[in-house]
Amino acid sequence: MSPPRPDTQLVGFDDYAEQGRQLAAALGIPFLAAEIHPFPDGERKLRLPPPLAEHLVICRSLNDPDHKLIELLLAAGSARDNGAKRLTLVAPYLAYMRQDMAFRPGEAVSQRIIGRLLAEHVDAVVTVDAHLHRTHALDEAIPLAQAINLTASGAIGAFIARQRPHALLLGPDRESAQWVAAVAEAGGGLEYGVAEKTRRGDRDVDVQLPPLTYRGRQVVLVDDVASTGRTLAVAAQRLHEAGASSVDCVVTHGLFVGDALASLHRAGVDAVWSTDSVNHPSNRIPLAELLAEALRGLVVPVGQ
Repeated sequence: MSPPRPDTQLVGFDDYAEQGRQLAAALGIPFLAAEIHPFPDGERKLRLPPPLAEHLVICRSLNDPDHKLIELLLAAGSARDNGAKRLTLVAPYLAYMRQDMAFRPGEAVSQRIIGRLLAEHVDAVVTVDAHLHRTHALDEAIPLAQAINLTASGAIGAFIARQRPHALLLGPDRESAQWVAAVAEAGGGLEYGVAEKTRRGDRDVDVQLPPLTYRGRQVVLVDDVASTGRTLAVAAQRLHEAGASSVDCVVTHGLFVGDALASLHRAGVDAVWSTDSVNHPSNRIPLAELLAEALRGLVVPVGQ
């Protein structure tokens, strides 16, 4: 006799397995590990151990995205072939959202292209603080009825209030204004400001601080994503020049490519904190409960 078919399972991957297990536990559903074998030429073989549930929650953050997107497509296709009727993608970090328009003729609008690709293979997407600027809602990028963009501002604000209860928060550019305001409010009404950034290249930026009092203040830089960390490093330098007593940094998505973390410390950043949307030693703020709250109406716990 075949084993009973569960109503909902969560599929996780080795690089994000701990977060996947925490989310499955919060939802009260089984965790299933995807099996991946890389071939010498770079191709992948993927297996989802049966029996598969009718509703599969696929949990994987999409930093370092190119091979992960291929594995995601393999997982979605295999799930459908083996009886899954509904697929929900939980991607706390969602890649390829930056390029939302063609700045020069012939440029690929990756947000729209990748968004359509995901919409063709899954039924719902849940992410956190997607890098949307000119796009007002996630369903404009991913054309699905359930394209959910959560924010970690509440969790980050509460974390800062515990760590630096009298901090001045600073967003590194105008694009961060609304988000920094939400973090400040969640932190109990912390004071905040927003800097002005001038970008000349991927690693060539300058930052102008807003007219606030910095001397003797504890300042926490807050941003949604840190890749090279260059903007945050320049902001930290300007803050120390303005007399800040300390500078810390907290981000939702800590990509920290190359020597980004070391460059932040060289610029005078003391503590660097991030959510666990991307695996990194700076992870201090778990997202499992935030994600579970959004998913509870979509999944069926074991025994129900």
